[in-house]
Amino acid sequence: MILIKGGRVIDPKTGTDAIRDIVIEGERITRIGTFDSSGEYETVLDATGKIVAPGLIDIHVHFRDPGLTYKEDIQSGAAAAARGGFTTVVCMANTKPIIDNEETARLVLDTAAKAPIRVKTVAAVSKGFGGKELTDLRALFDLGVAGFSDDGIPIMDAGFLRKAMRAVKELNAPICLHEEDPSLIGKPGINDGRVSASLGFEGAPNVAESAIVARDCMLALDTGAKVHIQHLSSAESVAAIRMAKAMGASVTTEVTPQHVSLTEEAVLERGAIAKLNPPLRTEADRVALVEGLKDGTIDMIVTDHAPHSAEEKQRPITEAPSGLTGLETALAVCITHLVNKGHLSLPALIEKMTLAPARLYGFDSGFLAEGCKADIVIFDDKEQWTVKDFASKSSNSPFIGCTLTGKVNYTMCNGRVVYRA
Repeated sequence: MILIKGGRVIDPKTGTDAIRDIVIEGERITRIGTFDSSGEYETVLDATGKIVAPGLIDIHVHFRDPGLTYKEDIQSGAAAAARGGFTTVVCMANTKPIIDNEETARLVLDTAAKAPIRVKTVAAVSKGFGGKELTDLRALFDLGVAGFSDDGIPIMDAGFLRKAMRAVKELNAPICLHEEDPSLIGKPGINDGRVSASLGFEGAPNVAESAIVARDCMLALDTGAKVHIQHLSSAESVAAIRMAKAMGASVTTEVTPQHVSLTEEAVLERGAIAKLNPPLRTEADRVALVEGLKDGTIDMIVTDHAPHSAEEKQRPITEAPSGLTGLETALAVCITHLVNKGHLSLPALIEKMTLAPARLYGFDSGFLAEGCKADIVIFDDKEQWTVKDFASKSSNSPFIGCTLTGKVNYTMCNGRVVYRA
């Protein structure tokens, strides 16, 4: 048995925020209360002055496995996740080959089953991400994929997307959408504005995202499907989501730590390391995203963990790939920029990184209760640390060298310590 002693237990499902002890037997929590440290416990973890919360859940990661494992693989991605306090992640389908068939999906699921944390995956909506022909959604769902997404590629054919929404509704599965209209974009990955102009090209304007978000919100309202809008970046998109929710659409959405903490100015400071799809935008957009989190328009926080090699990120900015590694810094970035600046309470932040993403996929996790899985993170919300190294294979992070607040001490999955600081 394991005793976690004297921590501040925060559980978003029950609203618990109090000093409690937790007893773990095998894979599950058996008791929550106040208990003496006796000889019956094989391990006692002193959580005095620490936060004890459900293991974090990230429903948007890229582990590059199969096909691009020089950037990341499932095992290295899982190690990065555990170091960041995450016990469940959902991988996107833009691997090589794409997860658009049962053979590839089975390969990923079998590899994921060997990871120290819960690694799940979506499958593609369309074959080859072509946006024209549906994958065998039911067969893939029955095999065990969590949902469906062509993430990285927008689905531009509205008629096809409407058909896809109707199909996933029958499965009660979410369809997750990357919203960028390429016909409106000059060079992707950089906001169209002052910074892109200073670099000598047209970038990706807000309307490239918000126009597609607005369209897909209306399709969600029409079909009644469970539609999830990925990585919001613009003020207009937040307004469109807010309106769609008020109209009764079954729409949820996410934002990344980088989009609520950085602006396009980071591109001038960090170059291609800060190149993202969708791009970092203006201070006004960043503020709108924070307000969306505060009023519930934006449901959850994800990392969009997208590792690339140093050689790839050292290419000229118009040629370098978009994306950053985010799992190991996410909690600290959010504590530093959201909690410590008074935008979200710590319990509210934990809810957006645990229970909310679990609800989207129907995962039986994201909370702490007697009898539930012992997926737990213990962290010090006051400890400062400087970002300098990674468990991930890649280190394409604009936060390198930054001092952040909030340090993970232990991550437990299924009652087993999978990360210890």
